[in-house]
Amino acid sequence: MRKDVVVLGAGIVGVSIAVHLQKRGRSVLLVDKRKPGEETSFGNAGLIQREGVYPYGFPHDFGALLRYALNNTIDAHYHWAAIPRLAPFLWQYWMHSRPAQHKAIARMYAPLIERSVTEHMALAEESGSTHLIRPTGWMKVFRDEKSRDEQFKDAEDVKRDFGVNFDALDTRAVAEREPHLKVETKGGIHWTDPASVSDPHMLTMGYVGLFERLGGELAAGDARTLEQTPTGWRVQTEKGPVDAGEVVIALGAWADVVTTKLGYNLPLAVKRGYHMHYKAVGNAVLNRPTLDFDRGYFLAPMTKGIRLTTGAEFANRDAPKTPVQLQRAEPIARDFFPLGERVDPEPWMGMRPCTPDMMPIIGPAPKHKNLWFGFGHAHHGLTLGPVTGRLLAEMITGETPVVDPKPYRADRF
Repeated sequence: MRKDVVVLGAGIVGVSIAVHLQKRGRSVLLVDKRKPGEETSFGNAGLIQREGVYPYGFPHDFGALLRYALNNTIDAHYHWAAIPRLAPFLWQYWMHSRPAQHKAIARMYAPLIERSVTEHMALAEESGSTHLIRPTGWMKVFRDEKSRDEQFKDAEDVKRDFGVNFDALDTRAVAEREPHLKVETKGGIHWTDPASVSDPHMLTMGYVGLFERLGGELAAGDARTLEQTPTGWRVQTEKGPVDAGEVVIALGAWADVVTTKLGYNLPLAVKRGYHMHYKAVGNAVLNRPTLDFDRGYFLAPMTKGIRLTTGAEFANRDAPKTPVQLQRAEPIARDFFPLGERVDPEPWMGMRPCTPDMMPIIGPAPKHKNLWFGFGHAHHGLTLGPVTGRLLAEMITGETPVVDPKPYRADRF
């Protein structure tokens, strides 16, 4: 079999790339070991974060660093055995998170973020998936007046610099928007421009359906079999060997299994995260995704129930699950919102692929012709899938890119 392009990785990013290439007349094969959308794209907070122009940085507050050092928080956890290997990445991550550097990164990152909702809506309309995207925004609520005031100031800065809208809420306004919360908050921020997704996996599958209707094909295969040929690239799949003129690596947290073999030493790390679904007690309703800011966990209304998601776990990618953050969060979340019984048989775990400068790697591979990268989206894979797909497809087909791709190129490292 021969195709114009093979896309390796069928998460939201790889699916979006495949859709946009197929729309532009390329014959595309989408390859993954698993079925589409079953890895990291399956389990996230369901946010399309239009407000997320500042990617999640490493804290520089001494109090936060001290709390993390004790390794008993909900928003962060680490495996001691992984620290020696992760230390160079964490140091660079900390350096890039310094205020001046973080602000500069936000300026480069914003062109992607500001197109996140519109690009999702374009694919959702084409795929018949608009019912899965809700214009609810999301809320960040506070138990502490100091953190509230600091966050209000930061939100004002984001609104001024990037035009993102929010409502600053007092205690009563939070209760009016989420009347079933069980705690009396000190106020909150309602980011009104983002969208939320009721089932991220089904949204990914909606885009897969669009890809197939456009003539695209799926195949199970192992990305590690990728090899260069005189006419392009070859990968082994369930349908036999497939040759293609061009290949896109969109493997998320597993990108290094291919890039390292090809001679690239990219500074990638993984932040692991967990979720669990719960039934709501009685007639309790959560109207929009809500972050309990001072405790460090997130609740999101999903088709399956209320999804509780945790912060970042720094560990070796393939280490066994250690859902201690979920165990810490659950009793606090039950006091925050009337959560009933667990729905899932066990906690789900996913892998967020991260770079130390918090921006994805999008663009041509520096050492190989007709090889392209699209990974490293950290917490914003769902948010940036469609705009990444459009940007990379435009680069591959020689169109004028929707945004300047230079800040995201692999050769910045």
